[in-house]
Amino acid sequence: MSLRSAVPLLLTLNIAAGCGVVQSSDANGIGSSKPRAAVSESIQGRWWTWAASEDESTNPVTDTTGEFCDRNQPKDVWFLAGTFGGTIQRTCNVPAGRPVVLPLVNQVGTEEQCREFMATSTGKATLDGKVITPERLEDDNVAITGVAGNPLTGEEGTVTSYACGVWARLPALKPGRHKLTIRGSSGNFRTGVDYTLIVQPDQQA
Repeated sequence: MSLRSAVPLLLTLNIAAGCGVVQSSDANGIGSSKPRAAVSESIQGRWWTWAASEDESTNPVTDTTGEFCDRNQPKDVWFLAGTFGGTIQRTCNVPAGRPVVLPLVNQVGTEEQCREFMATSTGKATLDGKVITPERLEDDNVAITGVAGNPLTGEEGTVTSYACGVWARLPALKPGRHKLTIRGSSGNFRTGVDYTLIVQPDQQA
């Protein structure tokens, strides 16, 4: 089953905030002679399934305005996406009390492809002008479940692959407007998003 180029992450997820080149892989990974590691429930796998849960018309990675950023969000975290290349602006409403996770640049593929990708991967992010320390996540073996027509895997169903990337994690944001700027790259691939995040007060507070 072939996997297309993805976001950034982000997320880019590749995503986040960006997605790099996604390669096809079989049960053991292309070109790999050793058994595949056990599938993990990492944040990378969760993000990729989130990013593959909408078709291209409503997908958070192809979204050019932020109107679809709330699609299929989990209850315990809020994911953001990058782009398939290039820099755009998005406005996104984020619930209070929810930590935010996103890739600055990311990819799925074989272990070898992830190592090559991470060798030149870099990312930076600022929130309201303050630098966020990025986190490098190496080759996790993940299961990605997508819907038909999604632009990441291209097909409905579950596939396994290795995921890697440069990520950012933010604690729950205070109510109000926030400016989040993300940039990521690996090799010749570049991605970025200028987010306006609008956090509404918690109605139960």
